[in-house]
Amino acid sequence: KELDSLADDVTFGVAPATIIFAQLSVMEYPAVMECLRPILPFFAYVVAAFSALRLAKFNLDERQSMGFIGLPTPANALFWGAFLVGGGSWIESQPWGFALVLAMVCLSCWLLVAEIPMFALKFKHWGWRGNEVRYIFLFSCLPLLLLCGITGLSLVIAWYVALSVFLNCRRCKA
Repeated sequence: KELDSLADDVTFGVAPATIIFAQLSVMEYPAVMECLRPILPFFAYVVAAFSALRLAKFNLDERQSMGFIGLPTPANALFWGAFLVGGGSWIESQPWGFALVLAMVCLSCWLLVAEIPMFALKFKHWGWRGNEVRYIFLFSCLPLLLLCGITGLSLVIAWYVALSVFLNCRRCKA
């Protein structure tokens, strides 16, 4: 179980961190931050550390049999890969692009370990009843993927997080 999590951390933690590192290495920085250019890209590897923490929590947390607590590491990796591969050149062209990437690194690290219940796409049966959220999510993702291509995958993950937060808030009020 632990070796599987180590492999998952390399695949879903170190790999996206390396993509973020590469992006931060080629971006423009404001003059006041230019002195940080040699070290700032290494901040990306915080994602690998938080992914390892998330995987360790998952191994020990028995509440996560039919859902997740926090953002699953594969979803986080998919987000970063699609976001930076699909929109990397646009982000590079923005004067605030580096700040956006750094802020999103912080947000994704928090989401990995946050105590936010997130639904899983695990089906016990194929009927509508009991799977409404899964089907609505899947069908609503199709236009995002068709219209936005690879970048649409990052929008799908953002939609997954937003829908999970909405459902959790609705459950808390009930």
